[in-house]
Amino acid sequence: MLLRVTLIILLIIATLMAGIWAYRHFITPPPTPPVVLIPTPPYTTPSLPPVLKPIPPAHVTKLLNSVFKQVDVTRSYDPSYVNLKYPGGDVKESTGVCADVVVRAFRAQGVDLQAALHEDMRKAFNEYPKKWGMKAPDTNIDHRRVYNLMKFFERKGKSLPITNNPDDYLPGDVVAWDLGKGQGHIGITTQYKTPDGVPLMGHNVGYGTNIENALFFWPIIGHYRYFNAQGDVSATRPGHTTTGLPR
Repeated sequence: MLLRVTLIILLIIATLMAGIWAYRHFITPPPTPPVVLIPTPPYTTPSLPPVLKPIPPAHVTKLLNSVFKQVDVTRSYDPSYVNLKYPGGDVKESTGVCADVVVRAFRAQGVDLQAALHEDMRKAFNEYPKKWGMKAPDTNIDHRRVYNLMKFFERKGKSLPITNNPDDYLPGDVVAWDLGKGQGHIGITTQYKTPDGVPLMGHNVGYGTNIENALFFWPIIGHYRYFNAQGDVSATRPGHTTTGLPR
């Protein structure tokens, strides 16, 4: 009898122990792990790195600044003959022709091509082109004609070789092109370049002054450097170029 009671008690204890073990392993939820808060850095809107603008050479800064100013102001093209004051004459800034881009830029740099070219034509009128049937210099139009400007730069010894190497064209250089059928065009080399290193040109080819990838777009017929690195605007000897001057 005692043995039976003892077995029953042991069975009850074993059952209780098995129940406790099962409750702990299958019924009681696992303890929740502690929550660790990891601080995050403050969010800032990403910004692109600044675009570095090429600095124009000091000796042609005013000239190039004038070209970019014209882009904002001169938004049309008008080849009409206009009576101008002399010296310092100009058509309305809102319009003009390709030569006016050069004339205005040179004037900002301290050279009045209207006056300089006129004085040279007075001395050597027969050396200038006869395309327009002119019998005497005309301060209203002479400096606004591409072929007259080319002859003036040539006579002042400012011609440079025409090449297909973009590195040969420096900021401030004047370039003339042949548009075909005897029509000339002219513009100014800027300090900006295409990704492959071709200088952008400031010019007005019919729709206002713009900065465009035009250097090798048309056949080049003239390349001139009037201002050297010292800012000297005096003419080199006829027959010589500024190739050997410091850059």
